[in-house]
Amino acid sequence: MSEFGWLAAFIVGLAGSVHCVGMCGGIVTSFSFMLPKNVSQSPFLIAYNAGRIASYTLAGAVAGWLGQSVTASGFLSAQLLPLISGLFLILLGLYIGDWWRLLTQLERMGQFLWRYISPLSKRFLPFSTPLHAFPYGIIWGWLPCGLVYSTLTWSMASGSAIAGALNMLFFGLGTMPAMLAVGASGKTLRQWMKHPTARKITATLLICFGIVISVQAFLSW
Repeated sequence: MSEFGWLAAFIVGLAGSVHCVGMCGGIVTSFSFMLPKNVSQSPFLIAYNAGRIASYTLAGAVAGWLGQSVTASGFLSAQLLPLISGLFLILLGLYIGDWWRLLTQLERMGQFLWRYISPLSKRFLPFSTPLHAFPYGIIWGWLPCGLVYSTLTWSMASGSAIAGALNMLFFGLGTMPAMLAVGASGKTLRQWMKHPTARKITATLLICFGIVISVQAFLSW
């Protein structure tokens, strides 16, 4: 994937942060109850988000390898995967805008695996050092999320495990500013980012982005 693709993944992560705040914001704002007394939250927040992004990057590598394998075997056309990516972005926009929540079905499928993974996070609570927040973030990076699943289709279309990993790395970095800000600013910012107007603006942007990608993929077929 080109540098433009990485920038696009970063922008999608940034735009989709309103969904991240809704899914994970409660975890981040409750950090103060998980920390030792009289310590700064910042190192713990950074470590948590670094762990979360590490999981995204690993998932991107797996998705990129899988996409490369299925296209090399001839099972799927290489031109079909970008089209699927664009369609998933459209579905994501419809989901975030609360216009059509088809992606909730995909999230429900992810809940099966999540039931077995999530209990592992309790081993690292309460945090005694930021090193405990990092594996906690790794585990929570696998929380079933339509935004993540949609972006993983880009990694499948990227052509390799390395490109897929970089795609999800830049996506994760795009989600990080909002997550850090929520941790620092707490409830007020979280409520603002969950406001229906903010969600619908974000949803519209993602739908437009998905349409552009889908049209480009269709024309190149």
